[in-house]
Amino acid sequence: MQRFIMIRLFYALLVLFAVSIIVFILARASGNPIDTMLPFDATMSQQMAFEKLWGLDKSYPEQYFIFLVKAVQGDFGQSIKWADSTAMGMVWQRFPNTLLLAGFAIVVSVLIAVPVGVLSAVKKDTPFDAIGKVFALLGQATPPFWLGIMLIWLFAVQLDWFPTGGKHGFRSLVLPAITLGWFQVAALMRILRSAMLEVQDTEYVTLARVKGIPEWKVIWKHCLRNAAIPPLTLFGILAAQIMTGAIVTESVFSWPGTGLLAVDAIRGRDYPVIQAVVVLFSVIYIMMNLAIDIIYAYLDPRIRYGDN
Repeated sequence: MQRFIMIRLFYALLVLFAVSIIVFILARASGNPIDTMLPFDATMSQQMAFEKLWGLDKSYPEQYFIFLVKAVQGDFGQSIKWADSTAMGMVWQRFPNTLLLAGFAIVVSVLIAVPVGVLSAVKKDTPFDAIGKVFALLGQATPPFWLGIMLIWLFAVQLDWFPTGGKHGFRSLVLPAITLGWFQVAALMRILRSAMLEVQDTEYVTLARVKGIPEWKVIWKHCLRNAAIPPLTLFGILAAQIMTGAIVTESVFSWPGTGLLAVDAIRGRDYPVIQAVVVLFSVIYIMMNLAIDIIYAYLDPRIRYGDN
């Protein structure tokens, strides 16, 4: 088991190393900070002084080596756009807002996906099941930015039920949380429906019905409990996707989280902040997948022995 965990941990570090190279290259491909931080008529000496101040006068291999050494120590440097703050300091300042939005989106996803998925399986091939399938299809096909704009237009502009954006109390969470969790609702609902259909045909469920146990108890206790394993596995991945996929949603709703921070950093060519945000999101995603691999190995010995 220890060998399995060490191998998976090595793969995780290897992926994180590859991410650091990719984000370093793509951040610099977005443009030069000089274009946004210095006036249009800046002299050559001013540009050279700016590059020297931020270490941009060095070659790319030298810049990457410095970035990697400091990043291992948790130091992503000083922000270029927000010069009075460190890059990671800016990220940690906004991260609680992203965590709040992601947590609420997960709650919304579960509250919608579980009952709809269960009832779609129970009422298989009925109009309700057909509506559930259409709902799942639309959920996985609808772009988040379009859904967010439509929700703003309908519920914020036309009905004036919620704010159009920003962070102004609980009501500000509703529309971005629905937008962020919409895809996850569809995915969880589909896999829960499939798992419920398989469980309903098992012998222990038939035996429970023969014993005279009420149907609602058979469905919501016996069937759902045993059908929850595949959705829980997917849920771990989807939770990481919600955390790391908030960039579009936060941009549409002007939610002051790390996603919006990343967009502002890209616009300002703020390399340190861009790198800090992407590395943090990557660590979250990689650690969630690593945790799922380890849980799988504990539950099914064939997995860990197969890698030995």
